[in-house]
Amino acid sequence: MLSTKTLLLGASRRPALRRVLVGTPLTRRVVERFVAGETLPEALAVVGRLTGEGIAVTLDHLGEDVTDAGEARASRDAYLALLEALGPMDLGPRAEVSVKLSAFGQALPGGEDLSLELVRPVVECAARIGTTVTLDMEDSSTVDATLAVLAELRREHPQTGAVLQAALRRTEDDVAALATPGSRVRLVKGAYDEPPSVAHQGRRDVDAAYARCLGVLMRGPGYPMVGSHDPAMLALAQRLAAEYGRADDSWEVQMLHGIRVDEQRRLAAAGTRVRAYVPYGADWYGYFVRRLAERPANLRFFLRALVSR
Repeated sequence: MLSTKTLLLGASRRPALRRVLVGTPLTRRVVERFVAGETLPEALAVVGRLTGEGIAVTLDHLGEDVTDAGEARASRDAYLALLEALGPMDLGPRAEVSVKLSAFGQALPGGEDLSLELVRPVVECAARIGTTVTLDMEDSSTVDATLAVLAELRREHPQTGAVLQAALRRTEDDVAALATPGSRVRLVKGAYDEPPSVAHQGRRDVDAAYARCLGVLMRGPGYPMVGSHDPAMLALAQRLAAEYGRADDSWEVQMLHGIRVDEQRRLAAAGTRVRAYVPYGADWYGYFVRRLAERPANLRFFLRALVSR
């Protein structure tokens, strides 16, 4: 029998269901919990509110399913517009951006070269306003290409961040390779449906892999970004930071916008660096369904909203 996660991730690729949900006003109201609006001004309003509460942000302009180079260039332009708008807010690294290379044409013919060409000016623009870019990681088939682009970008912009997924069996080796001075690595569990040949399947196995990878990052000389809502993993991060004598400004916790909001505020008030992952844009469907697939609580929240209409 297929798992709920598998069914939901399959639903994210069904155009008919996508049209129904995207066109439903109720769905849009629920989506507001996770997505900071469809427009840049809406996203900037959320940025102002969160940074005013002491929570940093990483902004993701949604739209990874590009089908031609023109759409990929439009993604580049959207990020450049975002960064130009962030500049006058003078937030520096408190407001960085996250990009999916699929939005920059990675999956198109010649996509590795195209995505590097298009993402480079985004990284350069971010550096000019005193902030950074993190390359999101997608399914396992894209890891090598994404890390190759990362290596090229880091030649001139070593602060460019990477995301690694603990669920993938290869990640322990990748973490060891990236745990270098100045390297920014966001460690997450992983939200993609991967086969057993490349990924741990059980929750306990994924948690154990996450803990091992987190230990490598915390011991290393880089800048760990702990992407988790799991209380056990957050507690482990705190213990490891204390054990290895990490300063408060040498690592951070990252959580999704709209999830465990009170905990984000509590951690920030206690002195932990906290950054919210803030997506925005009209193409929110795939992101939304992956959030439902990640955690049963998210799906229950959505279903309660449907039946209480």
